[in-house]
Amino acid sequence: MRDTKPLLMVSNFPALTRSKLEILQVNLGYTCNLSCTHCHVNAGPKRTEQMDKANIDLVIEILKQHKVQTLDLTGGAPELMPHFRYLVKAARDLGVTVIDRCNLTILNESGQEDLAQFLADHQIEVVASLPCYSEDNVDAQRGKGVFESSIEGLQKLNSLGYGKDDSALPLNLVYNPGGAFLPPGQVALEAAYKEQLGVEHNIQFNNLFTITNMPISRFGAVLLAQGEFNKYMNLLKDSYSPANLAGVMCLNTVSVGWEGNLYDCDFNQMLEMPLTGHANANEASGAASGYHLRDLLNSDLQGLPIKVADHCYGCTAGQGSSCGGALD
Repeated sequence: MRDTKPLLMVSNFPALTRSKLEILQVNLGYTCNLSCTHCHVNAGPKRTEQMDKANIDLVIEILKQHKVQTLDLTGGAPELMPHFRYLVKAARDLGVTVIDRCNLTILNESGQEDLAQFLADHQIEVVASLPCYSEDNVDAQRGKGVFESSIEGLQKLNSLGYGKDDSALPLNLVYNPGGAFLPPGQVALEAAYKEQLGVEHNIQFNNLFTITNMPISRFGAVLLAQGEFNKYMNLLKDSYSPANLAGVMCLNTVSVGWEGNLYDCDFNQMLEMPLTGHANANEASGAASGYHLRDLLNSDLQGLPIKVADHCYGCTAGQGSSCGGALD
């Protein structure tokens, strides 16, 4: 698989500075039961990287010390990591909001029969990937049978109260484009999702988040193989909106890799661009020179420059894109 990193490093993207830490986004590992074409972490069933107990305990200590508002758990399938439930329980005991970025099919895997009930019992916010309301489109992007299993997972969550208007159990869906184009308008697409999923499957959810595909890792390699990388990068740059800079997720979020290293965002993590206090992507680029979870015990990152490169145009193109959906 070809590496897109050298093509992204030289950039004129505007400088950004970190604000107060509010969200700790932790990638618990790359093990997953799926291998989606748009996956920017190259997760899959054969990946074995997983966060160990020592780093999990550091995450919990940082939640205490920094009074972090939100713990955002990603993977891979975060639920497959050995210490997932231990971390969730500890964070909820601290009153921290916990987000589980769930692929839905994991709710039907052997050994995970009680997972949906666990999430409901601990009032975990579920952000679930469903790149389309069409079976053909979902299966083309994520694998045969994934749509049917995803619908089954959504029905399980609905049966527990998730996604209902009067419920304290948020269920939000995520749309990723199926190719080298920007997401459509989030408001209109959410309405279409709600109508189609409601009529066809009697499914309810709260919000739809549209997220732009980043030209990195697996999706970046596909672009290179198809000769579309430069065209897609030009689309992102031509669609750049400076108004979106104020809402990008790297301002108040720290991304944590499975080894405990810190990054300005999940995409920088995949490009091996550690949080170092240097703005240029080529400066201090070695992971050994970056911050680790243990450094956060005695550090305040507020005011540090954010490391940027050309992929950052993906978060500021069009209506903008973050882990919470469109920015405008």
